[in-house]
Amino acid sequence: MKLQQQKKLLLISSVGGHLTQLLQLEPLFKNYHYHIVTEKCEVTSELKDQYPVSMLVYGARNYLFRYCFKFSFNVFKTMLIFMQKRPDIVITTGAHTAVPMCYIAKLFRKKVIFIESFAKSTSPTLSGKMVYPIADLFIVQWESMKEIYPDAIYGGSIY
Repeated sequence: MKLQQQKKLLLISSVGGHLTQLLQLEPLFKNYHYHIVTEKCEVTSELKDQYPVSMLVYGARNYLFRYCFKFSFNVFKTMLIFMQKRPDIVITTGAHTAVPMCYIAKLFRKKVIFIESFAKSTSPTLSGKMVYPIADLFIVQWESMKEIYPDAIYGGSIY
């Protein structure tokens, strides 16, 4: 299949289910110039063998004081990655790692696509609430989530 060279995608998510959902989009993103951003941990160390990827510091929120420093570092690193990759579109499944990238993308007038977590069928995620107002396309995986995000598109499950 011919590579779609006119658009560059940056796909970003935290580790775990968010990353699993993001990687389910491979049939779509492999046809474009793309770059994946996630958190560095034991699980994600193998990604570099399969995909172009940048790693952020893993930032679990259990220890608030440490999290503040890690989050600040990740915001700075996110800006550097954005400037280096210069994507046309940022696609994310969340969570906290992705929110700064979405706002940076909007600052530079780039498109933001947010896919709300499959795990959420009746209540929003914090990252979803934060990105919804700026997203160019907001996709939910449960029809019931249209009550929470009225302008969202119901896309069904990506699993």
